[in-house]
Amino acid sequence: MKIPQDWIFEKLKAALSEKFGQTDHIPIVEPCSNPSFGDYQTNIAFLMASQLKENPRKLAEEFARIIGENSVTFYPEVGGNGFINFKVKPKAYLNAFLAIRSDPRLGIEQTKEPQTIVIDFSSPNIAKELHVGHLRSTILGDVLRRLNLFLGHRVIADNHLGDWGTQFGMVLLGYKKYGNPLDLAEKPLEYLEGLYVRIQKEAKESESIKEEAKRELQKLQSGDSENLKLWDVFVHASLKELDKIYQKLNVKFDYSLGESVYNPMLPGVVEALLQKGIARYSEGAVCVFFNKDFPELVDKPMLIQKTDGAYLYATTDIATLLFRLSNWQAHKIIYVTDSRQKLHFQQLFALARLLGINIQLEHVYFGSILGEDKKPLKTREGTSIKLRELLEEAVNRAYQIIDEKRKDLSEDKKREIANAVGIGALKYADLSQNRILDYIFSWEKLLSLEGNTAPYLLNAHVRICSILKKAASSSCGSTLGFTSLKFETDTLHPQEIELMKAVLSFKYSLFLAAKENSPHHLCNYLYHLAKVFHKFYEQCPVLGASTESSKQLRLAFCDFTQRTLSLGLELLGIEPLKEM
Repeated sequence: MKIPQDWIFEKLKAALSEKFGQTDHIPIVEPCSNPSFGDYQTNIAFLMASQLKENPRKLAEEFARIIGENSVTFYPEVGGNGFINFKVKPKAYLNAFLAIRSDPRLGIEQTKEPQTIVIDFSSPNIAKELHVGHLRSTILGDVLRRLNLFLGHRVIADNHLGDWGTQFGMVLLGYKKYGNPLDLAEKPLEYLEGLYVRIQKEAKESESIKEEAKRELQKLQSGDSENLKLWDVFVHASLKELDKIYQKLNVKFDYSLGESVYNPMLPGVVEALLQKGIARYSEGAVCVFFNKDFPELVDKPMLIQKTDGAYLYATTDIATLLFRLSNWQAHKIIYVTDSRQKLHFQQLFALARLLGINIQLEHVYFGSILGEDKKPLKTREGTSIKLRELLEEAVNRAYQIIDEKRKDLSEDKKREIANAVGIGALKYADLSQNRILDYIFSWEKLLSLEGNTAPYLLNAHVRICSILKKAASSSCGSTLGFTSLKFETDTLHPQEIELMKAVLSFKYSLFLAAKENSPHHLCNYLYHLAKVFHKFYEQCPVLGASTESSKQLRLAFCDFTQRTLSLGLELLGIEPLKEM
């Protein structure tokens, strides 16, 4: 049984075929921006009229005549200069709902053309603490992983670690001068970053310290046994600490491959690019110069080897791309980083085209987290906020609210709920924003039970769980015998129809979020669903319904809404609580 939006899409494709025969145009069916126009609309007449130089309204009217009134929609209405609006019949909503209400996937089929998708996200530097800026890449990448897995793709989540950069010369020198194994064991990231900052400061004041740090890096990169041993200790200690943060965020990776993995490939990468004529020497360095096929990059060459022979971040990314193609047979690679790296990825993707690499490469970039002063979020001292501190504060603030409102709960239960609410609220406040924009961080807003927040959605989920629990323990029982009941659409309440319409739109929010790599589409949908459910709950008694069939149908609505909210929250990496 197709849901109404699918059915309208198929009817439009048939109308296009009847009118024009074979066509590459694919109609887009979206919910009406104004409900008074109908349930769904399409602008396909505009697109076709522009190509055929016809009047879009006349073309829309012809499509409306071809489709006509049917078992799913009333006669389509043409609005404005050519929008086609569809009003779905209540019976069609009910039939679609009844057909999928028991489906564990809520009517969302897996793709018939699964791809291998590599998602490169989080990507912190070893020997440094995660700061607030890492939050967006980490949770955005994780949601894209969850979405694409659910839709049926093979997903490889790769944490591309910075474990071979110039900072290691300073960290090695700092440890040799001031190192304390006990401090390293107790707080590895905090301690190693402190050593780095200390030597960096000394290097600014002393040329000899700067040169010492360079020598330590050269020794590491040339295979010095002492430096390699220390480096290995630093890496493993760092990974252990990073994993604690990832566990708190419930973020998982399939691989955590650092830049060091690709280091042996770099000489061969440069040599191959030189031999193919893609790269050439320029003032002693090796660069890739882009031709007129890439007009935005003509005056922006890509440096891949310095005059002193050192390789760059770009060189490593080329090697990483080739590795992912040969070892994982990737069909698509998604890079999740901030917007400051847009030029780098434009260059990398252009180079891939020059190499004849035709897979899909996407840079999923995002803006900054701003404070109330609309400047990048910092501590009062002006330094970056550590992510571990942000997570701790989120949980503590959530605990204070729960401790005040739920004196009846045990201490362990309060802590459990506070962890889910605090981390969930922090994630949702970020994911609910359009990722390409900066957003203003506000504790008061993100922990509010009102508005588009995680606590609001969790509260809706908890309310539905409570209704279902009461139903299971009361005389009304479960929905056994449901299929034998008769349902008349003329007795449906308008809010029941609205709720069916809302739950049946779930799959399109998922497809849109995955297609645009933008979880805010899913967040907006879940917020809309929660609001529609609250209106339904206020106007449509469930356990106190006037007839048995109405009671069972409304319980089915509650059950399906709960499962939809639960799955939606899980795809956002947020635990769907049953008690709050």
